[in-house]
Amino acid sequence: MSYTKVIPGLVRANSDNIKRICLSQGRFRSTVASKQRKEVEGGKEEQQLVECTVVKAVQADLISQTKNNTDAQTRKIAIDFDNTHEAYKSKDNIELLRSLLVFKLCTFDFLVDKNKELMDLSKKVFGKRLFERLMKMTFYGQFVAGEDHNSIKPLIHKNQAFGVGSVLDYSVEEDLTQEEAEKKEMDSCVSEAEKESPVPAGEHFVMQEHDYSVDHREKKYKAHRQFGDRRGGVVSARTYFYADEAKCDAQMETFLNCIKASGGASVDGFSAVKMTALGRPQFLLQFSEVLVKWRRFFNLLAAQQGKSGMDALEQKLELEQLKESLTKLGVGNKDDIENWFTGEKLGSSGTIDLLDWNSLINDRTKISNLLVIPNVENGQLEPLLRKFTVEEEKQMKRMLQRVDVLAKHAVDNGVRLMVDAEQTYFQPAISRLTLEMQRIFNREKPIIFNTYQCYLKEAYDNVSVDVELSRREGWYFGAKLVRGAYMYQERSRAEEIGYEDPINPDYEATNRMYHKCLEFVLEEIDHNRKANVMVASHNEDTVKFTLGKMNEMGLSPTEKKVYFGQLLGMCDQISFPLGQAGFPVYKYVPYGPVNEVIPYLSRRALENRGFMKGSQRERSLLWKELKRRLLNGQILYKPVY
Repeated sequence: MSYTKVIPGLVRANSDNIKRICLSQGRFRSTVASKQRKEVEGGKEEQQLVECTVVKAVQADLISQTKNNTDAQTRKIAIDFDNTHEAYKSKDNIELLRSLLVFKLCTFDFLVDKNKELMDLSKKVFGKRLFERLMKMTFYGQFVAGEDHNSIKPLIHKNQAFGVGSVLDYSVEEDLTQEEAEKKEMDSCVSEAEKESPVPAGEHFVMQEHDYSVDHREKKYKAHRQFGDRRGGVVSARTYFYADEAKCDAQMETFLNCIKASGGASVDGFSAVKMTALGRPQFLLQFSEVLVKWRRFFNLLAAQQGKSGMDALEQKLELEQLKESLTKLGVGNKDDIENWFTGEKLGSSGTIDLLDWNSLINDRTKISNLLVIPNVENGQLEPLLRKFTVEEEKQMKRMLQRVDVLAKHAVDNGVRLMVDAEQTYFQPAISRLTLEMQRIFNREKPIIFNTYQCYLKEAYDNVSVDVELSRREGWYFGAKLVRGAYMYQERSRAEEIGYEDPINPDYEATNRMYHKCLEFVLEEIDHNRKANVMVASHNEDTVKFTLGKMNEMGLSPTEKKVYFGQLLGMCDQISFPLGQAGFPVYKYVPYGPVNEVIPYLSRRALENRGFMKGSQRERSLLWKELKRRLLNGQILYKPVY
């Protein structure tokens, strides 16, 4: 079923650049999941962020890298996370003392709460040069690799020598006031057409400041001034605010330089990008609303067939009943609906599932024609907004073009692209655009990785649906699993604005969701070597859970299908033992000029306060290793590599 059949007169797409990333006709076509999973030799890539400890190797029988050689023997590897000698062999004593100092400072509430003000005061008191030197001896030196792509190379090469790779992340942000951030957000998330158009008959505008949305727009997918500063309640993610198209081009160039630096500094490296840096967030908001409403419409039709409450892929709608329902709703006449399914080869099995349903959305020359939603009351497909300006059309296309450019450069430089997750009101669009890149660029190996936030109630459905699509279409699935960075902000926004809280009820529920998603992907890897996952967690139990499952399934670290990852400067006692045991491990490596990464350093202080107050483990391990070296006369210890 396509819009061209539902809405006659919509213009087909002409731009090759946009077609490659837009939701192309005929891509979500397979109706029944293949029960035969190809068994492919390949690399295994996963990364995980965990609390840190060290490594041991234990002899055991395992399944070989290739599923055809089931009698082959290899090594089952266990990790001793208490072996400080192995954990910190890449650090000299000065680095250990710096870590102890920084982590201790992060436990003092006053210092953490006022860290930004204290850094500004220090800069005035000591002057720029002395301030930068002090920062490089403490917080900057702990959490940031260097000022540019040349100065970070020594650290990257040293980590590589001890088995740890890099995910490069240029961490410079604008240092905006809250008022400036709110203004930028409100200006960039409201359509000019909404501001200028007269109120249509029978509808009304909610006349609040910068809120010009017609009444059928959902509150969740509109900008709200009290949450305009998206940095609020976020401690571990960079935030971009839209200024203009030139700024987006400059940010794309920054990402391109980061990709080139990653390709030149390491083998099989990653580079991190954020969609909100690449265009006006208005499009992400509106496209997200469209995707959610289409899915909700599918759930309504499933409920009519008595199939509500099932996992996403278990909801298979009987085709004849679906046709009848759509006819009754007035979506189309009987002949048209019949052609939608036969002409597009949908429903050949007699049922329609969510992946088939998603194929309703396909490409257009005018990107705004994507923003069409089903009206459940009258059955008509209606535009989300009355119209878009010519400039807004261009802005939407430019965002997709920038995404395409980054993906191509990642391929050319042998770098994998990690698309970061963002707020739930942006995320459906971000995930869909990332999925489109995966369908294009992950045909031969995993290049594009999507990020799944497991504190979301819908995380498992999202992971399972995307894995199933990759299986049907035969491309390499790439995922990074995180717990999530926006919990406090998301909860507060949902409560105040008035929509369902998207977050799991408690930390234990999030842990269960994380392990459920992880186990699902690991099982997919076990049966189909085209899946890849990075386990991004600072939770030691999650790392041990992953290692246990890998051993059970015979997934060897040399396959490079399962990766682990931590932030630079945190949980070295996990990263380095894993790396030295042969597991693919990566550090998220921020870099940028000292004065321009202060917002990043401020968040690291906030994040480490909770981390260090909750566990003395990392500091105790650092002390243990320092004492061991002193007792053994290793006062001037230097790592050898």
